[in-house]
Amino acid sequence: MSLDEIAQYNKARWEALAQARVPYSRPMLDLNADTARALVDPYGWIGTLEGKDVLCLAGGGGQQSAAFALLGSNVTVLDLSETQLERDRQAAAHYGLTIRTEHGDMRDLTRFADRSFDVVWHAHSIGFIPDVRTVFAEVARVLRPGGLYHMSCNNPYSAGLDERDWNGEAYPLKHRYVDGEIHLEDDHWEIGYEDGTSARVRGPREFRHTMSTLLNGMAGLGFVLLSYWEDTGDDPDAEPGTWEHLKSIAPPFIGFWAGYRPDVFRQIVQANQ
Repeated sequence: MSLDEIAQYNKARWEALAQARVPYSRPMLDLNADTARALVDPYGWIGTLEGKDVLCLAGGGGQQSAAFALLGSNVTVLDLSETQLERDRQAAAHYGLTIRTEHGDMRDLTRFADRSFDVVWHAHSIGFIPDVRTVFAEVARVLRPGGLYHMSCNNPYSAGLDERDWNGEAYPLKHRYVDGEIHLEDDHWEIGYEDGTSARVRGPREFRHTMSTLLNGMAGLGFVLLSYWEDTGDDPDAEPGTWEHLKSIAPPFIGFWAGYRPDVFRQIVQANQ
């Protein structure tokens, strides 16, 4: 599958972001078994990871891949950015681990055979494509029955909001609640560094996927929802117009754990026919 115009644009933007050391591109080089487990399995859904085949989907950067490998998994990373994949190779070398890196679009997993993985850990990236159905179908194909799928994304209800939208009383919703591209007034990402400096880099094109699109897209392929997560603020005294305050009003990120159980899906459908 050749890269379409959206993928080519977003690839260029992610190369720029990774080279500017956006936080998602900074390899984690101080992990141990406990912190690795907390990073990739904070709720204990996966269980033992020794010998499991794990795909970090659109998840380069040397973070989750390193954590899974430290926990004994056979790890493959697929990402659109070569710079992101280089960070995975850096992390693997640091820990003396083996991590397989694959350059490609999350919508095209044809290089992997059916039922290749026990876990697909999908980084916060599905919002960079216009249609989630192709990805969900490919994830279902490469997962083994009973396998686990983790996916996080922007909260579709608050997509397009940021802390600068505070008007003194509220964060007003201003985009129609439909699937489609989100057109931001300012599409630059602010990247902070340890020395207190920062950089502004133009971000990728982003798309909203409604909750019904996300949930029905997974359910229709045989995924069973196990857990749902929202990124809410935990500071009751956060200053209005700050990121922590926005999080307490309109959680910006959500996540799902789902099990691939096509047998259960078929049984329920048959029972109701």
